[in-house]
Amino acid sequence: MAIIAMKFGGTSVADIERIRHVATLVKREVERGNKVAVVVSAMAGETNKLVAWTNDAAKPEGANLAAMPDQREYDVVVAAGEQVTCGLLAIALNAIGIKARSWLGWQVPIHTSAVHGSARIEGVPAVEMTKAIEGGEVA
Repeated sequence: MAIIAMKFGGTSVADIERIRHVATLVKREVERGNKVAVVVSAMAGETNKLVAWTNDAAKPEGANLAAMPDQREYDVVVAAGEQVTCGLLAIALNAIGIKARSWLGWQVPIHTSAVHGSARIEGVPAVEMTKAIEGGEVA
């Protein structure tokens, strides 16, 4: 019995039908006896939409000039795409009988440098998530 990580990009989780397909792939690994952690991207097109919204919100009303959004808030908005996908996948997994939970970076926690937009991971003391995976829950 191995602990495996599975990664699915935006086109793999582009809509609910594809998310359900990913759930069946994860279920197959669980049924083989593996402990599974899944990493997902935002659904196809979502990141581009969120980036456009941040850029639009940063422009003063009526201005034609591009404006740079605050980088901390940019990160908050853009991260929402992955948050939606991981929540939907956890829901889909639970619906097919696989115990699953979504984990956000602050819940793990993932420690990074303070460079918004291009932070580097400095450590991942994932004690609680590891306990959940060891207990048979898909993270």
